[in-house]
Amino acid sequence: MDNKPCLTDSYGRLVNYIRVSVTDKCNLRCFYCLPKGQHPFAAKADYLHPDELIRILRVFAQLGVANVRLTGGEPLVRKDFPDLVKRIQQIDGINDLSLSTNASLLAEQAAQLQQNGIKRINVSLDSLQAKRFKQITHGELAPVLAGLMAAKEAGFFPIKINMVVMRHVNDDEVVDMVAFCQQHGFTLRFIETMPVGGSGQQAGDHYIDLAEIQQRLAQDYQLVPSIVAGNGPARYFRVNNSALHIGFITPMSQHFCETCNRVRLSVDGTLYLCLGKNHSQPLRPWLRQGIDDGRLQQLIIQALALKPKQHNFNDNPHEVIRFMSSTGG
Repeated sequence: MDNKPCLTDSYGRLVNYIRVSVTDKCNLRCFYCLPKGQHPFAAKADYLHPDELIRILRVFAQLGVANVRLTGGEPLVRKDFPDLVKRIQQIDGINDLSLSTNASLLAEQAAQLQQNGIKRINVSLDSLQAKRFKQITHGELAPVLAGLMAAKEAGFFPIKINMVVMRHVNDDEVVDMVAFCQQHGFTLRFIETMPVGGSGQQAGDHYIDLAEIQQRLAQDYQLVPSIVAGNGPARYFRVNNSALHIGFITPMSQHFCETCNRVRLSVDGTLYLCLGKNHSQPLRPWLRQGIDDGRLQQLIIQALALKPKQHNFNDNPHEVIRFMSSTGG
């Protein structure tokens, strides 16, 4: 008999995946996430100490959460990030450790991160045109492409490209992105814009239903439903009976809340139960008051009762005002 513990919420959904923001800082300034001139960062004293983060993740692992994704901000701006990865990888019960990154600093770190335990990488890449990339991110495209090639050389697989598709911004590049991913053996995922924070709400002016993108691609490609390893909500298709997979992440047009298996831990130790809601449970104050592991487990279990049935981005797009970089991706 399998007596392995598990976390379930009030709606019977198994929660086996945690996304962890190891920093809320980023070296890019994507206009829909963390616009230039905005500095909504937590005070350094409010960051979880590495030992505190390891302890929280160890307790989550004891509760059956085996899948961890490290996010930001941009995780690679943290100087101790490779060491942190190594410590997390050593936690008993964590079987899948993955990374979300903008890849601009990845060329120098890819090999070490692979050795230290990162298994899979998601890279945010919204344009293959240097000028447009700079308009979207206020950064340079060349280091991102170099980071991607270094990750490929280091042996990461799959490498998933996340493209936020925005009308009149980059939706004319979807075919180019398909060709790029096919050339390099990457998995491609298109994502709808979400009204998270003031910047995300402004980006809503460029919202495009991904059903439209799928219809465009279907004119030139045969898209066959498929499955790709991972813990996220993308619906995948194999392209032209090839090795290329394209995923569609549709939080707005076709929400996937009924199968949500994740929670998010912010850099200041706040556990968020839904990206599109404000339901949360602070953990850091309890840690610093000396809570023991048994009580910490109970606190997490109780917090799961706060996980809502679904977001209401469509009905109340102004509900969530926190920046995406503070929430854990």
